[in-house]
Amino acid sequence: MKDLDRKALIRILQTFFLLVAAIFVPAWTLRYWQGWICLAAFFIPACAISVYVAKHDPALLEHRMRAGPKAEKETGQKIVQGIASVVFLTDFVVSSLDHRFGWSSIPMSGSFVGVMMMLSGFAITFAVFKANRYASGTIEVMENQSVISTGPYALVRHPLYAGALIMLIGIPLTLGSWRGELVNVPLLAAIIWRLLDEERFLTERLAGYSDYKESVRYRIIPFVW
Repeated sequence: MKDLDRKALIRILQTFFLLVAAIFVPAWTLRYWQGWICLAAFFIPACAISVYVAKHDPALLEHRMRAGPKAEKETGQKIVQGIASVVFLTDFVVSSLDHRFGWSSIPMSGSFVGVMMMLSGFAITFAVFKANRYASGTIEVMENQSVISTGPYALVRHPLYAGALIMLIGIPLTLGSWRGELVNVPLLAAIIWRLLDEERFLTERLAGYSDYKESVRYRIIPFVW
C-alpha cells in the first residue's frame, strides 16, 4: 500500500470512530437505527469517492489530505476551519442527544429524505472532483492552475460548498432530529465567510477568475445566490 493511500485510510478510520462516538455516546444506546443509517450514508460514499480519487487522481487526494485549521495559511481561515470542524461534530452530537431526550422527532420518511440529501451532497462532491483536479482542501492557487467552468462549475461557482450544505442539512434529518438543524446556522455562517474569502483570494491571484464570476453569477444556489 502506498504511503498516501495508507494516510487516507488512517484518516477515514479516525473519522469513522470519531463519528461513532459522536453519535452513540450522546444517544447512550446502540439501538439507534437512524444512527447506523447515517453512518452508512456518510462512509459508504466517502470511501467510494476516496478510492476513486486515489486510483484516478492521486495528486488531488494529496491536496485534499492537506485540510483543516493547521493547513490554512491565513489566520481568518484557521478560525473558520476550527469553527467548521467543531460544529460539524456538534451536528451529530446534538442530534443524538435529541434522540436520547426526545426534544423533537422526525418520522421515518423524514429520515430517508435526510439520507437522500446526504447522498446527493456526496454525488455533487464526486462531480466536483471529476471536473476540478485543483479542488484543494485549503485556499490556494497551484502551479499552472486554470479556471474550471465545466460540469457543476457551469451552474454555480462553489459547487463543493453547495454539496456540503445539502449533506449537512441532511445529517440531523437522517438522525431524526429537528434540533440538530440549529447547529447548521453557525456552520452556514462559517461556510459563507470562507466562500467570500476564497473568492477574494482567487480574484486577486487566479487569472480569468474575474471573467468567470461574470459568466457564472451564482455562488452556491442557482438563481438565488
